[in-house]
Amino acid sequence: MEIGYIFSGLMVGILVGITGVGGGSLMTPLLVFLFNFSPAVAVGTDLLFAALTKTGGVWVHHGKHGSVDWKIVRHLAYGSLPAAGLTIWLLHVLEKNSKDISGLITFSLGVALILTSIAVLIRAYLQRNAPALTDESNVGRFGDRQLGVTIAVGFVLGALVTLSSVGAGALGTVALFFLYPRLPTLKVVGTDLAHAIPLTALAGAGHWGLGNVDFVLLGSLLIGSLPGIWLGSHLSARIPDKILRPLLALLLLLIGLKFVLK
Repeated sequence: MEIGYIFSGLMVGILVGITGVGGGSLMTPLLVFLFNFSPAVAVGTDLLFAALTKTGGVWVHHGKHGSVDWKIVRHLAYGSLPAAGLTIWLLHVLEKNSKDISGLITFSLGVALILTSIAVLIRAYLQRNAPALTDESNVGRFGDRQLGVTIAVGFVLGALVTLSSVGAGALGTVALFFLYPRLPTLKVVGTDLAHAIPLTALAGAGHWGLGNVDFVLLGSLLIGSLPGIWLGSHLSARIPDKILRPLLALLLLLIGLKFVLK
């Protein structure tokens, strides 16, 4: 079965490299449906998996490209990290009172996948219709209310990612395109990656404390996914985005509906 985990990590890594869609939206449903892991273990393991795999990406974006806006990362984290801690506390309280949290996690996972499918489709629209770059390229859409709106968006992302492991990638990127339409695409990607690391690490550590992390599974997924991401990134230029993106969005929508209606 560990060979199956490695192969699954490879396939998901290739898809992540090709599409840029976060591994959580692909990996977590795979672990639940194909390998019959509980939603809680699938989410907890995938959160630590995401924290580890995204670290390399941030190293490149910060060190080589200088494409991380740390001010925006801080503002998002002001909302997302407290939300992650609060969500872990809520899950702990529910478990302590003998409440089954699998239904809550399953429903949250479905909602996150449906939102991700929408995000996959509208990301290209937001990119095409972004205002032209100016000297004030970091000025956000909401002017004086920008800080409050960014923190609020971070809070929603933090709760959703902690409950479902989905959203730190695709939803975070779309949120940044919407909040900061003049921010260059490279900075959007780098900033989203940098914000995702502390969020997924904190949420993953919280799930670890709840007993929701399988480290054998985590190691196997890492072995398969790292070369998969490298391979997928090289294949991405050869596959038409206009074909792949709608198919991926449809797949995520169907899986999300299955979780919501489960």
